[in-house]
Amino acid sequence: MNVDIGFSEAQYGLLASVAFTSLFAFASLGAGVAADRSNRKTLTIASALTWSVATLGTAVSQSYPQVVACRILMGLACAFSTPAAFTLIRDRAPPTRNALASSFYGTGVAVASALSSLSILLDNQLGWRNAYSVVGVYGIVALAVTAVLLEDDPKDSTSSQNATSTDATGDRLTENPTSSIWNDVKEVFSTRRVQLILIASLFRFSSGLMIGVWSGPYFRVAFADNQSEYAVAQAVISAVGASLSGLAGGATADWLVANASPDTKDPIGRRLWVVIAGSMLASPAWYFAMQPGQSFEGAMAWLAAEYVVAECWFGPTISTLQSTVGPKIGGIAQGTFTLTGATANIAPSVLGFLYSQTLEASDVSGAQLSSLLAPAVSTCYLISAVFFSFAARSPPPSSPAVEKSKPS
Repeated sequence: MNVDIGFSEAQYGLLASVAFTSLFAFASLGAGVAADRSNRKTLTIASALTWSVATLGTAVSQSYPQVVACRILMGLACAFSTPAAFTLIRDRAPPTRNALASSFYGTGVAVASALSSLSILLDNQLGWRNAYSVVGVYGIVALAVTAVLLEDDPKDSTSSQNATSTDATGDRLTENPTSSIWNDVKEVFSTRRVQLILIASLFRFSSGLMIGVWSGPYFRVAFADNQSEYAVAQAVISAVGASLSGLAGGATADWLVANASPDTKDPIGRRLWVVIAGSMLASPAWYFAMQPGQSFEGAMAWLAAEYVVAECWFGPTISTLQSTVGPKIGGIAQGTFTLTGATANIAPSVLGFLYSQTLEASDVSGAQLSSLLAPAVSTCYLISAVFFSFAARSPPPSSPAVEKSKPS
């Protein structure tokens, strides 16, 4: 695409990160509000339709601004899917299996990542425009299946009762919706654990996004003769390694809660132990995967190890967040978490800028990109582990959601 349309490394970093998040970031809180107050099945179908159309639009784009516009529309659509999905999972999964249920959703993301790696093969066989068309059509088919299989999400009468009250004469008093939303947002940020989870997640997202955007360019330069093998290896690692890590992380987090001693004041915080361990182990694994001069097989082995230990984090983190804030503001909390991930997209853009500066003085080299990518990702992993440990040790909130999640 960059050769056909013509844009630089810095523009690629912008397209892969900030362009996706420009409306995504602004829409995240609104998407959370919509998930708390609207039909979540409708939100899910509408968002899937919009990002599929945006993908098809990318396939026919003739200029960089057109590609950016489609990418922004795609980000906007994705913002509305995530809060609806995770709040549905929270409501329908047993509290004692909430981390595992959230991890199943994350596994779908891992499989999708694997398929995106195989899109390199589609690109080689069909060209990038036809590859985008295939993905867009697949999205439309998937949303049709979702419309049939996903149960309706009727809001019960408590939703409207929360928005209204009556005075002494029985007349209805309507709460200012803007004031209500603002109060909900303040409530999300009022809990110390939520604050620490969001800070930790910012650095954890930064690590993942830098890997997602720049690992492909690095390995294609470092192992130019193994591009097809890399596409297959990345797909297998993403689909198998990340999926097993996510499911094992969710199951382990739920086990830690279920097996907490009866006098444990905060069993929910134990879920974050899994995340802390995963981030600490992922830091050296990634650093070794990026070392120049090693064999292709050695690099892929370290990359697989990094995925296995790192991708356990999503389910335990989401379930801890949702258990902390409770159901009334779960959508806004999830939207805030999504906004945190959107903000982290600045990291690969900054890395792209720094990389472009090094290319001005010399030829393209995998070692140059490795010297930036290896320490940046490894450091963000370690910082996230520190803040997750603070979150795990923070005082437990006194909310109904936490009490329901305690094992009987």
